[in-house]
Amino acid sequence: MKTFLTAIVLSLFYLVTFSQKQINYSSLDIKNPIDFKGDYIIYENKKIELGPKAFFIDGQFSDKDLENYKYVYNSVNEAAKHLSNGTEDDPMVLYIAPYVYWIDNPDDPEIRLPKQVGGTPFGLEIECEWLKFYGLNTNPENVVLACNRGQTMGSKGNFTMFNIIGNGTSTENVTIGNFCNIDLVFPLKPELNRRKRGSAIVQAQLAFSRGDKIFARNTHFISRLNTGPFWGSKRTLFDHCHFESTDDALNGSAVYLDCTFEFYSGKPFGHTVGTGAVFLNCNIKSFTRGEQYLIKGGGPITVVDCSMEADYTSYWGWKEKTPTEERHYQFNNQLNGAPVFIDSHHPYATVEMKDKNILNAYRFEYKGEVVYNIYNLLRGDDDWDPMNIKNRVVAAEKENKQSYHDLPTQLKVQPTRVSIETGKESVVLSAQLLKYGNYEIKAENISWKVALEYDELVTLKPGNNGTCEVILTNEKDETKEVVIVAYTPEGLEAASVIYVKPSFLEAPKFSELPQIVKKTDGKLAVTYKLDMRFEDQSLVSWYRCSDASGKNPIEVQVSRFNSPNWEYTITAADLGYYIMATVAPNHLRCKPGTPVASVFNKQISGADIQTKSNILQPDLQTLSTKYQSAVLPGFWTLDCYAPEDTHFYDWEADTTKDAWYYGPGVNGASLDTGLVQATKGARLRCTPVGNSFGNMKVSFTACPAKTAGQGFSSARAQYMDIFIKFDTKTLNGYALRLIRTTKYHDAIDCVFVEYENGNAKPIGDAVSTSCYRTPCMITVEAKGNKLLAHAKTPAEYFVTPNRPEVLQEMDLRTPITPNKFGGFGFQHTGTVGSGATLIKDLSIEWE
Repeated sequence: MKTFLTAIVLSLFYLVTFSQKQINYSSLDIKNPIDFKGDYIIYENKKIELGPKAFFIDGQFSDKDLENYKYVYNSVNEAAKHLSNGTEDDPMVLYIAPYVYWIDNPDDPEIRLPKQVGGTPFGLEIECEWLKFYGLNTNPENVVLACNRGQTMGSKGNFTMFNIIGNGTSTENVTIGNFCNIDLVFPLKPELNRRKRGSAIVQAQLAFSRGDKIFARNTHFISRLNTGPFWGSKRTLFDHCHFESTDDALNGSAVYLDCTFEFYSGKPFGHTVGTGAVFLNCNIKSFTRGEQYLIKGGGPITVVDCSMEADYTSYWGWKEKTPTEERHYQFNNQLNGAPVFIDSHHPYATVEMKDKNILNAYRFEYKGEVVYNIYNLLRGDDDWDPMNIKNRVVAAEKENKQSYHDLPTQLKVQPTRVSIETGKESVVLSAQLLKYGNYEIKAENISWKVALEYDELVTLKPGNNGTCEVILTNEKDETKEVVIVAYTPEGLEAASVIYVKPSFLEAPKFSELPQIVKKTDGKLAVTYKLDMRFEDQSLVSWYRCSDASGKNPIEVQVSRFNSPNWEYTITAADLGYYIMATVAPNHLRCKPGTPVASVFNKQISGADIQTKSNILQPDLQTLSTKYQSAVLPGFWTLDCYAPEDTHFYDWEADTTKDAWYYGPGVNGASLDTGLVQATKGARLRCTPVGNSFGNMKVSFTACPAKTAGQGFSSARAQYMDIFIKFDTKTLNGYALRLIRTTKYHDAIDCVFVEYENGNAKPIGDAVSTSCYRTPCMITVEAKGNKLLAHAKTPAEYFVTPNRPEVLQEMDLRTPITPNKFGGFGFQHTGTVGSGATLIKDLSIEWE
């Protein structure tokens, strides 16, 4: 019996041994070979034992090849099912051979959905401490972790390859790429090449990281919009890594050392976090046309010893409009081989670190060599030293007799942008001193200053622990903006903006109460007198009311920008109403007083109207933007609405606040003032007076916040409809739709749609145009049984060559069935702020 059992065991042993020897293994890159021995591998003359914390992955293996091997896999996804938590001294390592590893199946036609409404769809979610992705090749382009999905391209939501929870995540010698909008080229095995899903640049993200001590070395992070290299991480170091991106892409709480970048648009950071992002000895190549900025939102950036290259721009700034209190740091940078001062348009925002001790926090010289002080930046409170330079730093401290660790990199002051009244209030500013990584240290040796021109407006009283009381002494009439600067001996700076008001007076009294009088030119005017010496800044608002006592008032016009709206033009929309004006007395040294109302003494009749009823050129500056959902002849209906064809993207209209505002735009519309969407789904309808309308024409100037011609923030049913020949109550009629699609990243589609009871369907063919840039002049016209549209821009911009299907000037026409409707308006389903469109120069004509 024993002999029989022994024979079985020996047979099994030889069977396993024989099976293992049958795999004729050879790595894809014969110049950088891997020797696979079953339970260990040899790479670069090092023996690596496989085990519970050391897996070997090669996509060349078939499932059958792996039947007799433990800790060996042919996909990252399968290996991820068997991970064990590592430690800082003994990490969990995935040793990955050259291949293309699809973290998400690119051939699966199913749309990737988030687990929760409004969430993020992920390719692979991992929870593991101290996990390392180690490519077994010196060229990271030979070990590719890939996906190719993005917002509206294979995904509902901003598809993200990885969501990794755990401290100590690291990568080395790998490429992490989302090839949704760029081709995957893999020379080692060309049959693994793959074409991008589409040319339109959409949000296609790489990795979320919920952890500390994140370290990437010799890693390529490849995508375009929202690249996302370990977003959400705390202390993060990228060493000798490469990045390709457009906007909103980089990690805003990271140190980039000896890295290379390719910027394909003007704002690679959406924002930075806490103590921000640091570039040390990096090379940045910009392909941006126009000015190159580094950040769209807020947060600090430091750039040291960096070389910038650009073929199409000579200006580099921190952001498009840098706030007065914002500070960034630079030292020894070059643009196309010449020294560069970043953000010369806003010089107050740049602290030049030359000859300042603050530079030691980032780099110092020791024995004739530059040492990038990663130890100071990342040591935190637990002495993390990812570059193993602590001993060198300590030696330099002894030789140079100064400290190179625990040096702060950020000074912050709060509050800012507050308004204070002289004589009644003061404000205490508080400074906060931080080491990199948001580690607070005691705020000592903080000094405070104010420019000489502000001396008469404030008195500073520095206190202990980095505080300063600001006492206001503004005896002038105007409110003044005062900048107060905190600084340290080492060269850190921070600032606070205080709006210093004079002492407020009581609102002026009426010496003559408001009274509405009729003028000879078809206008009403409100007259009154105030007992004051100041220029009148009263808030005058106009209402239509149902009777002479002012019942059921609906606000139709207001005052803006401290300019009283004294006159009101009577139109056909006022017929049958009583017109009321309210006056809240105001000047520059008081708060508005209690409004006093006056109602015109008679109902508006046809004899009062001198304007043409077939032309409407509204003064948008005085148009009331108060939320108003009633659909009434002669009124503007301003509300928020989520059309049926956008419901796939799970959002709801916010009806709790005004959907529109009148004021300056942002980004591409920042130099213009007009009517702007304040909420996603902002809708505007104007219902003319009358029962039957013929031909109709709407013209206006659109000023998109987006600057590249894409118009809207993404291609997830984000559009603006321009209603024409429209029944504003039943929602029947026509519209020109301007919509972002997945076809292009620098152009929109224009198509006519027909509305039936609120549901829109395209009529006619769509055309693509790149002219939707500030300012874009748009005309939509109904003539007989045709709809016509035209759009053009005088703006100069780069036109992508060999793309004749994308028009620089848009003309569109389609046949329709005429109707008697005369309503018009706008429906905007895009995100607002940087995705909004400012509207001005509006004109409507009817026949």
